[in-house]
Amino acid sequence: MTATGPTSSAPHRVALGTWPSPLEPAPRLAAVLGLGKEDLWFKRDDLVGLGGGGNKTRKLEFTVASALAAGADTLVTVGAPQSNHARLTAAAGARLGLDVVLVFPGYPGGTRSGNITLDALFGARVHWAGKVAREQLDEIARGIANQLRKDGAHPAVIPFGGSSPVGAQGYVRAGEELLSQLPGAHTSVVALGSGGTMAGLVAALGSEHVLGIDTGAVAEPANVVSSLATDTSGQTIAAEGLHIRTDQVGEDYAHLTEATADAIELTARTEGVVLDPTYTGRAMAGLIAAVRDGMILRGQTTVFWHTGGLPGLFGHPHALQRFESTLRQYP
Repeated sequence: MTATGPTSSAPHRVALGTWPSPLEPAPRLAAVLGLGKEDLWFKRDDLVGLGGGGNKTRKLEFTVASALAAGADTLVTVGAPQSNHARLTAAAGARLGLDVVLVFPGYPGGTRSGNITLDALFGARVHWAGKVAREQLDEIARGIANQLRKDGAHPAVIPFGGSSPVGAQGYVRAGEELLSQLPGAHTSVVALGSGGTMAGLVAALGSEHVLGIDTGAVAEPANVVSSLATDTSGQTIAAEGLHIRTDQVGEDYAHLTEATADAIELTARTEGVVLDPTYTGRAMAGLIAAVRDGMILRGQTTVFWHTGGLPGLFGHPHALQRFESTLRQYP
């Protein structure tokens, strides 16, 4: 596997993570799935140092650097209340001495654990936007940024999920990092949320080597990834050529499916690795389905990108109830 070609000129970058992230074999899980013991690897982007870890750190190294280059002293971003991106934006702000405002749908008084607790710990402020569509959050964030400017601050709006051609550069570098660690890797499996992570990997590794598992975070995920990957790589990457599974979303983005719960339990009990109910759990369920369907074959090296999200597990009451109910007693 080789890179598809040169990417666009690299923007500024600020160091926020610890690189390279570990690449670990997963032989026991591979055996259960019917793969060879050396066929399955975990790329541990959950173990990168900043704020509880996760893939958004790679994007923030570029999006925050661009904000700093423009003179920003405040970061404004959007997401769901259990957003990993929001949590890591708050952590980046704390590390760099920047104020952070997080714009969430809904109202105060809901779940106070998981990522919300860490947002508070890192000193971020939250604006609760009420009952609004995801797309409306962007407009609200721009309005907050305008008000901050009137108050004398210098805000920068970081896009949803950190997904932009600038943010996707973080996963172009991640793909290049993987090539240096495991040159023979055939397929990278990754959760598809806001699209920037998959787009960067596609730009670095090629569409044929990346399988995205849709989590229901955006409408028309193939078009989102195609646009981002094209802008990031400078080459036309058609939506029709992308490999995306949409069969793991379930009822909606926040819903814990049986397949996801089973995948989380299996991964924990074979490899001692914890996945989350929204992103990595769905991605593993998609990987398992891809093995069953013959998309992933024995003898081909598959890399599962662990994009983090552990704090979100503790903000998902249905998942906690499900897993706590399986606790065994002795004798």
